[in-house]
Amino acid sequence: MARTGRPREFDRDRAIEAATALFWAQGYEPTSLTQLKASMGNISPASFYAAFGSKEALFREVVQHYLATYGQVMAPLWDESLSPREAIERTLRGSARMQSARAHPAGCLVVSGASNCSPENEPVQTLLAAERQRTRAGIRACVERAIAIGELKASAATDILPDILTIFFHGMTCEARDGMTSKKLDAAITSLLTLWDVNAVKPGAGKRSQKR
Repeated sequence: MARTGRPREFDRDRAIEAATALFWAQGYEPTSLTQLKASMGNISPASFYAAFGSKEALFREVVQHYLATYGQVMAPLWDESLSPREAIERTLRGSARMQSARAHPAGCLVVSGASNCSPENEPVQTLLAAERQRTRAGIRACVERAIAIGELKASAATDILPDILTIFFHGMTCEARDGMTSKKLDAAITSLLTLWDVNAVKPGAGKRSQKR
């Protein structure tokens, strides 16, 4: 009698990648357990719950994976070896390239992953809201550092600048998901950064293009 082969091993890393793509493309609530299990190689419900515990626990793991990989485009915000303007520019341009790339779903998982959840899934919305708040804080810290070191003037215009940059950043997700190209996003970023430059203490202070 022919011997049966050993069952295929469950690859957790590949499963997380597959779940990331689904949650990123569809959002938390529309993504079903059936779709998740199918994307992981048609694993059984028992295997799914043994590996991840629940859909929410899996999503939390997916978010951490996303932040450690695709989300690293945000890292310049906290890199004080960069000038504040360069940190902002690198973040915006890097995120624009990532969000409009064709190798994965468009947009930002943190922005769109739980945009329309029912009340029972509020913890998921809270998780992503906290990450978006971290982005706001990082952008504001760059602007405040620029004022502190004399790169930007302290004024009503620079008071509102962190909000303008944050609104633009979060809005890129909608545009990328609607098909806006990296080239067009990049051109918009160039125009946006003129708001920084007109409020610079010295024209071009901290400026270093990241278009390469």
